Amino acid sequence: MRHGKKVNHLGRTDSHRKAMMANMASSLIQHKRITTTLAKAKALRVYVEPLLTKSKNDTTHSRRTVFSYLQDKDTVNILFREVAEKIANRPGGYTRIVKLENRLGDNAEMAIIELVDYNTVYGKEVEAKAEKKSTRRRGGASKAKAAPAETAAPVAEAAPAVEETPATEAPAADDKEENAEKGE
Repeated sequence: MRHGKKVNHLGRTDSHRKAMMANMASSLIQHKRITTTLAKAKALRVYVEPLLTKSKNDTTHSRRTVFSYLQDKDTVNILFREVAEKIANRPGGYTRIVKLENRLGDNAEMAIIELVDYNTVYGKEVEAKAEKKSTRRRGGASKAKAAPAETAAPVAEAAPAVEETPATEAPAADDKEENAEKGE
């Protein structure tokens, strides 16, 4: 039985699996998006997210730790320079897995795994939501904003009523003049 053993071996030996995960993680960091099978994508997410979290703290120790997993200097530099800046404010969930259609050859479930902050399609929606975000607390600031809005509304309503009254009286005055001219 495999109670408590959560690693997916993916039908490979330990050394093969570690090398494959390192290569896939390097490709994901360099290209920001890769297409693979769903099982490998799920295993890669578990492998790469702790490395992304480690990259937020740019110290020699964290660089060496990440290098021990990836075994690629260029990828480590990209991770600590470019990617770490983008994910600095994100508390986790750095990757997204999007399922695709099954592969034609062997009908394997395919998926795209991508870095969330580098997706241009969803990025605009996230930025729009971030701008609208407000505090959840109820305080004097929201009441102060509501009070001027309420006082401005009755003034705006009264102004059109004043404009309408002279407009209705003006035609009546013209009618009286016309009637007076007809009577003469």
